[in-house]
Amino acid sequence: MAKVSSPGVSNIKNKAGSFLRREAVLCISLVFSLASMAAVPPDALYAGYIDIRIICLLFCLMAVVQGFQECGLFLTMAQRLLSGCRQIRPLMLILVMLSFFSSMLVTNDVALITFVPFTILVLNFAGKKELIVRAVVLETLAANLGSMATQVGNPQNLFLYANYDLSAAGFFSVTLPIAFASLIILSLASIFIKRQDVRVSFECCAKVKDIRLLCMYAGLFVLCLLSVFRVLHYAVATAAVLLFMLVFSRRLLLKVDYGLLATFVCFFLFAGNMGRIPQVHELLSRLLEKNTLATSVLASQVISNVPAAVLLSGFTADWRSLLAGVNVGGLGTPIASLASLISLKIYLRSDGARPLFYLAVFTAANIAALALLLPLAALLR
Repeated sequence: MAKVSSPGVSNIKNKAGSFLRREAVLCISLVFSLASMAAVPPDALYAGYIDIRIICLLFCLMAVVQGFQECGLFLTMAQRLLSGCRQIRPLMLILVMLSFFSSMLVTNDVALITFVPFTILVLNFAGKKELIVRAVVLETLAANLGSMATQVGNPQNLFLYANYDLSAAGFFSVTLPIAFASLIILSLASIFIKRQDVRVSFECCAKVKDIRLLCMYAGLFVLCLLSVFRVLHYAVATAAVLLFMLVFSRRLLLKVDYGLLATFVCFFLFAGNMGRIPQVHELLSRLLEKNTLATSVLASQVISNVPAAVLLSGFTADWRSLLAGVNVGGLGTPIASLASLISLKIYLRSDGARPLFYLAVFTAANIAALALLLPLAALLR
Protein backbone atom coordinates (compact mmCIF):
# COMPACT_ATOMS: atom_id res chain seq x y z
CA MET A 1 0.00 0.00 0.00
CA ALA A 2 1.51 3.33 -1.09
CA LYS A 3 2.26 5.90 1.56
CA VAL A 4 0.64 9.28 1.14
CA SER A 5 2.37 12.16 2.84
CA SER A 6 0.21 15.01 4.06
CA PRO A 7 0.78 18.53 2.69
CA GLY A 8 1.91 19.61 6.16
CA VAL A 9 4.63 16.96 6.37
CA SER A 10 5.74 17.71 2.81
CA ASN A 11 5.93 21.42 3.61
CA ILE A 12 8.05 20.75 6.71
CA LYS A 13 10.40 18.56 4.67
CA ASN A 14 10.76 21.26 2.01
CA LYS A 15 11.48 23.92 4.63
CA ALA A 16 13.99 21.66 6.39
CA GLY A 17 15.73 20.91 3.09
CA SER A 18 15.84 24.59 2.21
CA PHE A 19 17.32 25.44 5.62
CA LEU A 20 19.97 22.72 5.31
CA ARG A 21 21.02 24.02 1.90
CA ARG A 22 21.02 27.65 3.01
CA GLU A 23 22.79 27.05 6.34
CA ALA A 24 24.96 24.03 5.51
CA VAL A 25 27.98 25.38 7.37
CA LEU A 26 25.90 26.16 10.47
CA CYS A 27 24.46 22.63 10.46
CA ILE A 28 27.92 21.07 10.09
CA SER A 29 29.34 23.26 12.85
CA LEU A 30 26.42 22.30 15.10
CA VAL A 31 27.12 18.60 14.51
CA PHE A 32 30.81 19.15 15.28
CA SER A 33 30.06 21.06 18.48
CA LEU A 34 27.56 18.44 19.69
CA ALA A 35 30.03 15.65 18.92
CA SER A 36 32.72 17.48 20.89
CA MET A 37 30.34 17.76 23.83
CA ALA A 38 30.15 13.98 23.93
CA ALA A 39 33.92 13.89 24.42
CA VAL A 40 34.01 16.84 26.83
CA PRO A 41 30.73 17.09 28.81
CA PRO A 42 29.51 20.63 29.56
CA ASP A 43 31.03 22.20 32.65
CA ALA A 44 31.97 25.59 34.09
CA LEU A 45 34.83 26.03 31.58
CA TYR A 46 32.34 26.30 28.71
CA ALA A 47 31.57 29.86 29.78
CA GLY A 48 35.05 30.92 28.71
CA TYR A 49 34.82 29.44 25.22
CA ILE A 50 32.63 32.06 23.56
CA ASP A 51 34.13 35.45 22.75
CA ILE A 52 31.16 37.76 23.32
CA ARG A 53 33.09 40.76 21.97
CA ILE A 54 33.51 39.11 18.56
CA ILE A 55 29.83 38.13 18.40
CA CYS A 56 28.72 41.66 19.29
CA LEU A 57 31.08 43.34 16.80
CA LEU A 58 29.98 41.02 14.00
CA PHE A 59 26.35 41.77 14.78
CA CYS A 60 26.98 45.53 14.76
CA LEU A 61 28.87 45.49 11.48
CA MET A 62 26.29 43.31 9.72
CA ALA A 63 23.40 45.46 10.95
CA VAL A 64 25.01 48.73 9.83
CA VAL A 65 25.96 47.31 6.43
CA GLN A 66 22.34 46.22 5.95
CA GLY A 67 21.44 49.85 6.55
CA PHE A 68 23.88 51.02 3.87
CA GLN A 69 22.35 48.55 1.42
CA GLU A 70 18.82 49.62 2.29
CA CYS A 71 19.74 53.25 1.58
CA GLY A 72 20.96 52.26 -1.90
CA LEU A 73 24.52 53.46 -1.28
CA PHE A 74 26.39 50.66 -3.08
CA LEU A 75 24.27 50.51 -6.24
CA THR A 76 24.28 54.30 -6.55
CA MET A 77 28.08 54.36 -6.38
CA ALA A 78 28.34 51.52 -8.89
CA GLN A 79 26.03 53.17 -11.42
CA ARG A 80 27.90 56.46 -11.27
CA LEU A 81 31.23 54.73 -11.79
CA LEU A 82 29.99 52.66 -14.73
CA SER A 83 27.71 55.07 -16.58
CA GLY A 84 29.20 56.03 -19.93
CA CYS A 85 31.86 53.28 -20.09
CA ARG A 86 32.81 52.84 -23.76
CA GLN A 87 35.41 50.06 -23.54
CA ILE A 88 35.12 46.57 -22.06
CA ARG A 89 38.51 46.76 -20.31
CA PRO A 90 37.69 49.70 -18.00
CA LEU A 91 34.23 48.21 -17.47
CA MET A 92 35.67 44.92 -16.23
CA LEU A 93 38.28 46.72 -14.14
CA ILE A 94 35.67 48.89 -12.40
CA LEU A 95 33.44 45.88 -11.65
CA VAL A 96 36.34 43.96 -10.10
CA MET A 97 37.68 46.95 -8.15
CA LEU A 98 34.22 47.65 -6.72
CA SER A 99 34.33 44.24 -5.05
CA PHE A 100 37.97 44.59 -4.03
CA PHE A 101 37.74 47.94 -2.25
CA SER A 102 34.19 47.69 -0.89
CA SER A 103 34.99 44.35 0.77
CA MET A 104 37.57 46.10 2.95
CA LEU A 105 34.77 47.95 4.75
CA VAL A 106 31.57 45.95 4.28
CA THR A 107 33.00 42.37 4.26
CA ASN A 108 33.52 40.03 1.32
CA ASP A 109 30.06 38.47 1.72
CA VAL A 110 28.20 41.77 1.42
CA ALA A 111 30.38 42.96 -1.49
CA LEU A 112 29.48 39.85 -3.49
CA ILE A 113 25.80 39.85 -2.52
CA THR A 114 25.64 43.45 -3.77
CA PHE A 115 27.81 43.47 -6.88
CA VAL A 116 27.57 39.98 -8.44
CA PRO A 117 23.86 40.36 -9.38
CA PHE A 118 24.65 43.91 -10.52
CA THR A 119 27.51 42.63 -12.72
CA ILE A 120 25.34 39.97 -14.34
CA LEU A 121 22.72 42.63 -15.07
CA VAL A 122 25.27 45.11 -16.50
CA LEU A 123 26.94 42.58 -18.81
CA ASN A 124 23.56 41.37 -20.06
CA PHE A 125 22.56 44.98 -20.84
CA ALA A 126 25.90 45.52 -22.60
CA GLY A 127 25.46 42.38 -24.73
CA LYS A 128 28.57 40.75 -23.22
CA LYS A 129 26.99 37.67 -21.67
CA GLU A 130 30.05 35.58 -22.58
CA LEU A 131 32.11 37.57 -20.03
CA ILE A 132 29.82 36.93 -17.06
CA VAL A 133 31.67 33.87 -15.75
CA ARG A 134 35.04 35.58 -15.97
CA ALA A 135 33.72 38.72 -14.29
CA VAL A 136 32.02 36.85 -11.42
CA VAL A 137 35.10 34.70 -10.77
CA LEU A 138 37.36 37.77 -10.71
CA GLU A 139 34.93 39.61 -8.44
CA THR A 140 34.94 36.65 -6.06
CA LEU A 141 38.73 36.66 -5.98
CA ALA A 142 38.67 40.43 -5.50
CA ALA A 143 36.27 40.29 -2.56
CA ASN A 144 38.22 37.53 -0.81
CA LEU A 145 41.59 39.21 -1.39
CA GLY A 146 40.49 42.79 -0.75
CA SER A 147 38.76 41.84 2.48
CA MET A 148 42.04 40.61 3.96
CA ALA A 149 43.39 44.17 4.06
CA THR A 150 41.36 45.34 7.07
CA GLN A 151 40.22 44.06 10.43
CA VAL A 152 36.54 44.36 9.43
CA GLY A 153 36.94 42.93 5.93
CA ASN A 154 36.05 39.38 6.92
CA PRO A 155 35.09 37.45 10.08
CA GLN A 156 38.42 35.64 10.44
CA ASN A 157 40.35 38.92 10.48
CA LEU A 158 38.06 40.40 13.11
CA PHE A 159 38.40 37.26 15.22
CA LEU A 160 42.19 36.97 14.97
CA TYR A 161 42.73 40.69 15.56
CA ALA A 162 40.74 40.49 18.80
CA ASN A 163 41.85 37.01 19.86
CA TYR A 164 45.58 37.80 19.71
CA ASP A 165 45.10 41.41 20.86
CA LEU A 166 47.06 42.61 17.82
CA SER A 167 48.31 46.12 17.16
CA ALA A 168 47.11 47.82 13.98
CA ALA A 169 50.71 48.08 12.75
CA GLY A 170 51.36 44.38 13.29
CA PHE A 171 48.13 43.39 11.58
CA PHE A 172 48.71 45.58 8.52
CA SER A 173 52.32 44.43 8.19
CA VAL A 174 50.95 41.02 7.20
CA THR A 175 47.79 41.90 5.28
CA LEU A 176 48.68 44.99 3.24
CA PRO A 177 51.60 43.50 1.24
CA ILE A 178 49.43 40.55 0.19
CA ALA A 179 46.49 42.84 -0.60
CA PHE A 180 48.73 45.11 -2.71
CA ALA A 181 50.12 42.14 -4.66
CA SER A 182 46.54 40.93 -5.13
CA LEU A 183 45.53 44.32 -6.51
CA ILE A 184 48.24 44.10 -9.18
CA ILE A 185 47.26 40.54 -10.13
CA LEU A 186 43.55 41.39 -10.34
CA SER A 187 44.20 44.56 -12.37
CA LEU A 188 46.23 42.63 -14.94
CA ALA A 189 43.66 39.82 -15.09
CA SER A 190 40.80 42.31 -15.54
CA ILE A 191 42.32 44.15 -18.49
CA PHE A 192 43.87 41.09 -20.16
CA ILE A 193 40.97 40.91 -22.57
CA LYS A 194 40.37 41.74 -26.22
CA ARG A 195 39.62 45.43 -26.79
CA GLN A 196 35.91 45.86 -27.50
CA ASP A 197 33.56 48.81 -27.66
CA VAL A 198 30.67 48.76 -25.23
CA ARG A 199 27.99 51.16 -24.06
CA VAL A 200 26.62 50.92 -20.53
CA SER A 201 23.29 52.48 -19.68
CA PHE A 202 20.69 51.81 -17.01
CA GLU A 203 16.92 51.68 -17.39
CA CYS A 204 16.41 53.37 -14.03
CA CYS A 205 18.76 55.56 -12.06
CA ALA A 206 19.69 54.38 -8.56
CA LYS A 207 19.92 57.04 -5.90
CA VAL A 208 20.39 57.21 -2.15
CA LYS A 209 16.91 56.97 -0.64
CA ASP A 210 17.44 58.90 2.58
CA ILE A 211 20.56 61.04 3.07
CA ARG A 212 19.76 61.73 6.72
CA LEU A 213 19.43 58.03 7.50
CA LEU A 214 22.61 57.27 5.55
CA CYS A 215 24.54 59.79 7.66
CA MET A 216 23.24 58.12 10.81
CA TYR A 217 24.42 54.72 9.57
CA ALA A 218 27.80 56.26 8.75
CA GLY A 219 28.01 57.50 12.34
CA LEU A 220 27.19 54.01 13.64
CA PHE A 221 29.84 52.55 11.35
CA VAL A 222 32.41 54.89 12.90
CA LEU A 223 31.35 53.63 16.35
CA CYS A 224 31.88 50.05 15.13
CA LEU A 225 35.37 50.88 13.88
CA LEU A 226 36.23 52.58 17.18
CA SER A 227 35.16 49.41 18.97
CA VAL A 228 37.22 47.21 16.66
CA PHE A 229 40.29 49.33 17.43
CA ARG A 230 39.41 49.22 21.15
CA VAL A 231 38.94 52.99 21.45
CA LEU A 232 35.31 52.43 22.47
CA HIS A 233 33.97 49.52 24.51
CA TYR A 234 32.08 47.06 22.33
CA ALA A 235 29.06 47.14 24.67
CA VAL A 236 28.55 50.86 23.95
CA ALA A 237 28.61 50.31 20.17
CA THR A 238 26.31 47.29 20.46
CA ALA A 239 23.80 49.21 22.57
CA ALA A 240 23.88 52.18 20.17
CA VAL A 241 23.37 50.02 17.06
CA LEU A 242 20.63 47.92 18.66
CA LEU A 243 18.74 50.94 20.00
CA PHE A 244 18.98 52.78 16.67
CA MET A 245 17.75 49.74 14.73
CA LEU A 246 14.84 49.18 17.10
CA VAL A 247 13.73 52.80 16.72
CA PHE A 248 14.43 53.52 13.04
CA SER A 249 14.98 50.26 11.12
CA ARG A 250 13.47 47.40 13.09
CA ARG A 251 12.84 45.20 10.05
CA LEU A 252 16.53 45.31 9.07
CA LEU A 253 17.33 43.38 12.24
CA LEU A 254 15.67 40.39 10.56
CA LYS A 255 18.19 40.61 7.69
CA VAL A 256 21.27 40.21 9.89
CA ASP A 257 23.04 36.91 9.22
CA TYR A 258 22.29 35.22 12.52
CA GLY A 259 23.38 31.93 10.95
CA LEU A 260 26.95 33.26 10.85
CA LEU A 261 26.75 34.33 14.49
CA ALA A 262 25.44 30.90 15.49
CA THR A 263 28.20 29.27 13.42
CA PHE A 264 30.79 31.21 15.39
CA VAL A 265 29.23 30.09 18.68
CA CYS A 266 29.29 26.46 17.54
CA PHE A 267 32.92 26.64 16.47
CA PHE A 268 33.90 28.41 19.70
CA LEU A 269 32.43 25.42 21.54
CA PHE A 270 34.08 22.93 19.19
CA ALA A 271 37.50 24.61 19.35
CA GLY A 272 37.33 24.93 23.13
CA ASN A 273 36.51 21.26 23.55
CA MET A 274 39.16 20.13 21.06
CA GLY A 275 41.77 21.97 23.09
CA ARG A 276 40.85 19.87 26.12
CA ILE A 277 41.28 16.51 24.36
CA PRO A 278 44.96 15.60 24.88
CA GLN A 279 45.38 13.61 21.64
CA VAL A 280 43.83 16.35 19.47
CA HIS A 281 45.77 19.07 21.26
CA GLU A 282 49.03 17.21 20.69
CA LEU A 283 48.31 16.51 17.00
CA LEU A 284 47.29 20.06 16.07
CA SER A 285 50.11 21.58 18.12
CA ARG A 286 52.62 19.36 16.32
CA LEU A 287 51.25 20.23 12.85
CA LEU A 288 51.18 23.95 13.58
CA GLU A 289 54.65 23.86 15.08
CA LYS A 290 56.00 22.34 11.86
CA ASN A 291 54.26 24.75 9.48
CA THR A 292 51.43 27.01 10.63
CA LEU A 293 50.99 28.59 7.21
CA ALA A 294 50.59 25.29 5.33
CA THR A 295 48.33 23.81 8.02
CA SER A 296 46.00 26.83 7.98
CA VAL A 297 45.84 26.89 4.16
CA LEU A 298 45.03 23.17 3.99
CA ALA A 299 42.49 23.37 6.83
CA SER A 300 40.75 26.24 5.02
CA GLN A 301 40.30 24.08 1.91
CA VAL A 302 38.39 21.49 3.94
CA ILE A 303 36.43 23.36 6.62
CA SER A 304 36.57 26.96 5.26
CA ASN A 305 38.82 29.73 6.49
CA VAL A 306 36.61 31.17 9.24
CA PRO A 307 36.24 27.87 11.17
CA ALA A 308 39.93 27.14 10.49
CA ALA A 309 40.92 30.44 12.13
CA VAL A 310 38.77 29.77 15.20
CA LEU A 311 39.95 26.17 15.57
CA LEU A 312 43.68 26.64 14.97
CA SER A 313 44.05 29.82 17.02
CA GLY A 314 43.81 27.77 20.19
CA PHE A 315 46.93 25.79 19.33
CA THR A 316 49.49 28.33 18.10
CA ALA A 317 50.99 31.67 19.08
CA ASP A 318 52.21 32.22 15.49
CA TRP A 319 49.48 34.67 14.56
CA ARG A 320 51.34 36.04 11.53
CA SER A 321 51.36 32.68 9.74
CA LEU A 322 47.80 31.91 10.80
CA LEU A 323 46.52 35.31 9.64
CA ALA A 324 48.25 34.98 6.27
CA GLY A 325 47.27 31.31 5.94
CA VAL A 326 43.52 31.61 6.50
CA ASN A 327 43.31 34.63 4.19
CA VAL A 328 45.34 33.19 1.32
CA GLY A 329 43.68 29.86 2.15
CA GLY A 330 40.36 31.39 1.13
CA LEU A 331 41.55 30.71 -2.41
CA GLY A 332 41.29 27.20 -3.77
CA THR A 333 38.14 25.12 -3.36
CA PRO A 334 34.67 26.73 -3.45
CA ILE A 335 34.26 26.00 0.27
CA ALA A 336 37.62 27.54 1.24
CA SER A 337 35.74 30.83 1.69
CA LEU A 338 32.01 30.98 2.34
CA ALA A 339 31.89 34.11 0.17
CA SER A 340 32.83 31.97 -2.84
CA LEU A 341 29.67 29.91 -2.31
CA ILE A 342 27.60 33.09 -2.36
CA SER A 343 28.90 33.97 -5.85
CA LEU A 344 28.30 30.42 -7.06
CA LYS A 345 24.70 30.42 -5.81
CA ILE A 346 23.94 33.80 -7.41
CA TYR A 347 25.50 32.78 -10.73
CA LEU A 348 23.60 29.47 -10.83
CA ARG A 349 20.31 31.38 -10.53
CA SER A 350 21.10 33.46 -13.63
CA ASP A 351 19.73 32.63 -17.09
CA GLY A 352 21.95 30.34 -19.16
CA ALA A 353 24.22 29.44 -16.24
CA ARG A 354 26.95 26.87 -17.02
CA PRO A 355 27.92 25.26 -13.69
CA LEU A 356 30.78 23.06 -14.92
CA PHE A 357 32.34 25.86 -16.95
CA TYR A 358 32.07 28.21 -13.98
CA LEU A 359 33.72 25.68 -11.64
CA ALA A 360 36.51 25.07 -14.16
CA VAL A 361 37.28 28.80 -14.51
CA PHE A 362 36.91 29.34 -10.76
CA THR A 363 39.29 26.50 -9.89
CA ALA A 364 41.91 27.55 -12.44
CA ALA A 365 41.83 31.19 -11.33
CA ASN A 366 41.97 30.30 -7.63
CA ILE A 367 44.84 27.85 -8.00
CA ALA A 368 46.80 30.40 -10.05
CA ALA A 369 46.21 33.16 -7.48
CA LEU A 370 47.09 30.83 -4.59
CA ALA A 371 50.32 29.77 -6.33
CA LEU A 372 51.29 33.43 -6.86
CA LEU A 373 50.45 34.67 -3.36
CA LEU A 374 51.55 31.75 -1.19
CA PRO A 375 55.31 32.49 -1.56
CA LEU A 376 54.68 36.10 -0.50
CA ALA A 377 52.66 34.90 2.50
CA ALA A 378 55.57 32.63 3.45
CA LEU A 379 57.97 35.60 3.40
CA LEU A 380 55.72 37.59 5.75
CA ARG A 381 55.68 34.98 8.52
